Amino acid sequence: MSPVLESTARALLRRVAVEQAESRIPSLAVAVVRDGRLAWFGSRGQVEGAAPTETTQYRIGSITKSMVATVVMRLRDEGRVDLLDPIAKHIPGIPVGEVTVAQLLSHTSGLSAESPGPWWERTPGMPVEELIGRLGPETARHRPGRRYHYSNLGFGLLGELVARHRDMNWAQAVQQEILRPLGMDDTTPRPRAPHATGYAVHPWADVLLPEPEHDAVAMAPAGQLWSTPADLARWAAFVAGDTGGVLDPATVAEMREPATVDDGDAWTGGYGLGLQLTRAGGRRLAGHTGSMPGFLATVWADPSDRVGVLFMANSTSGMSRGLLTDLLAILDEHEPRLPAEWEPAGADAGLLELTGPWYWGPSAYALRLLPQGDVCLNPVVGTGRASRFAAQDDGTWLGLDGYYAGEILRVVRRADGSLSHLDLNTFVFTRTPYDPAAEVPGGVDPGGWRG
Repeated sequence: MSPVLESTARALLRRVAVEQAESRIPSLAVAVVRDGRLAWFGSRGQVEGAAPTETTQYRIGSITKSMVATVVMRLRDEGRVDLLDPIAKHIPGIPVGEVTVAQLLSHTSGLSAESPGPWWERTPGMPVEELIGRLGPETARHRPGRRYHYSNLGFGLLGELVARHRDMNWAQAVQQEILRPLGMDDTTPRPRAPHATGYAVHPWADVLLPEPEHDAVAMAPAGQLWSTPADLARWAAFVAGDTGGVLDPATVAEMREPATVDDGDAWTGGYGLGLQLTRAGGRRLAGHTGSMPGFLATVWADPSDRVGVLFMANSTSGMSRGLLTDLLAILDEHEPRLPAEWEPAGADAGLLELTGPWYWGPSAYALRLLPQGDVCLNPVVGTGRASRFAAQDDGTWLGLDGYYAGEILRVVRRADGSLSHLDLNTFVFTRTPYDPAAEVPGGVDPGGWRG
């Protein structure tokens, strides 16, 4: 463990103690992750007469979805699944077969939030054949792709997609391909000792009611797994980019990209591909919340500085929304991360020649080399259409983010080899504003600039 300072630990523990006492949580386990390692663990309350430890199991609910999604993305990277595939390609004959894999992963399929029949979280599960047989036109609540509409049912179908491609059930695939390689050996479909018992806390009295627990069968991919603070800390590191070879870090970054938002233009919450997203305190966090009868859990990770936070509780409701972001704020206040030391990086003369000012018409941009060999082209004033570009084997540059993500930047030279201009998907950038010697679309007025 890379421990936090004693003063930081005290502040973190006090926030956890206040949460457990004021929210009346039977037991609460919390962890902070930094640089891929567990940096701090704290707990309050009791499980079977003792304080929860890093190896006490809790049910993690919908955090399960992110692990199922990771197997789906492995299938995509293997070429077995395309995110634009209709689900009927992988589950033939399904009544809602037109929705795509990407829409199911991002909760934009328009499917019903819950499965048909009794509330699946508190009743014994049904086989997948029965679940599919109960689907019909009413299963679609919205036009596919129209809006964010959280669908537990959608992840039940993704679990079946995984099972059909791997010739094993979804849980076995998750265990073999995700949990075991990441060392998450204490994450299981059903509880093992020591584990917390799930409770509902009476709203007007300090008494408990045990909640039921069962195998959700066809709906299990939506929220079946149990885990521990230590295992969930490893998962936070995975979401932050320490993928341990389970997925290419670029694929995890793709999962963290906002596919949809659920609260308008100035969004604070959204969804990627199997990962929930939130913005708080200047951070963009990825992870997932989890809720099942008797249990609450959440894990958030910030890949920009490789920090993560998580909690696990055995209560049906009651947790405040701000616990984890408060812990991040405490960490920032007590132990702000130091920037990495600057050091020079080599660059060949051909790349140095590209740096400096460029002009898109009258708008000034600057091209700068980045340490890892990429370049960035940013407006001199404001943010505008800023993007990073990666070198390609054919001499072009591929846009990585921003307005020009996926677009091609070409360096155009004159017959004598000197720089003429940059061609960025038909936009021409010149060394001077509207350089008449460059191939500016529409030409340049021969009279030039005038007063």
